[in-house]
Amino acid sequence: MIVPLQSDERFLAEVTATVARRQGVSLWWLGQSGFLVHYDGVCIAIDPYLSDSLTHKYAATAKPHVRMTARVVDPALLAMVGLVTSSHNHTDHLDAETIGPMRQTNPALEVLCSAANVDFAQQRLGMMPTGLVLGTPYTHGPFVIHAVPAAHNQREQDDAGHERYIGIVVEVGGVTIYHSGDTLRYDGMVELLRRWVIDVAMSPINGNDPSRGVAGNLDGAEAAQLAHDIGARLVVPCHYDMFAFNTASPTVFVDTARQLGQAYRVLQAGECLNM
Repeated sequence: MIVPLQSDERFLAEVTATVARRQGVSLWWLGQSGFLVHYDGVCIAIDPYLSDSLTHKYAATAKPHVRMTARVVDPALLAMVGLVTSSHNHTDHLDAETIGPMRQTNPALEVLCSAANVDFAQQRLGMMPTGLVLGTPYTHGPFVIHAVPAAHNQREQDDAGHERYIGIVVEVGGVTIYHSGDTLRYDGMVELLRRWVIDVAMSPINGNDPSRGVAGNLDGAEAAQLAHDIGARLVVPCHYDMFAFNTASPTVFVDTARQLGQAYRVLQAGECLNM
């Protein structure tokens, strides 16, 4: 099993010290598509998956979710997190066994998801989340969060026209962060994202291969190309090294980014990126 760069007490010590200093924007990769982001004493978590719920669920099936990377931290210890965002309803992006313990530690925890997914999220989590709508930013302390469409495998809307799959653009502390959620590239995506000057983009690299049971995501080359095309100053790969059947090496991502002259950073689970 892959050992995180930092986990448990060491991870929490760094996060706690960073929150206390209240200096700059910092983010940590939690594994899969999960990130913890801090600015000025306020923390949010994006798509955190910090349990073994999928391993247990699929243990006796033809698609066992064998965990590759050890858990970075017990979610019950993340009392500093005031908001969790979810890009869509798949369990590794909306996990009751992660969000539940976080709410027990911090009953004021807010959950933000697409307006299309509010009813589903409420049933799964046992709480009422806030629905995010395209074109209507949501503010949490110093964080301003915008929803953008994602295509997993294609864009889908509910009857009210709300996107079922979203990415988010986060503006905080003079830094703009783009978390794509699970997505493929779609028409108009680059033009939409170029409305912002994106400092850091986080994109999946596990690809789109239905024969392996993997569907609806960019691969490494596509993730690097998208970052280059939207003008991201830095790109960080994610959605790999969590489940053995659904992973990819970042080598192609790195090679493509270098060929394009695209700045990148490959994080280890539990590693911090300061901005």
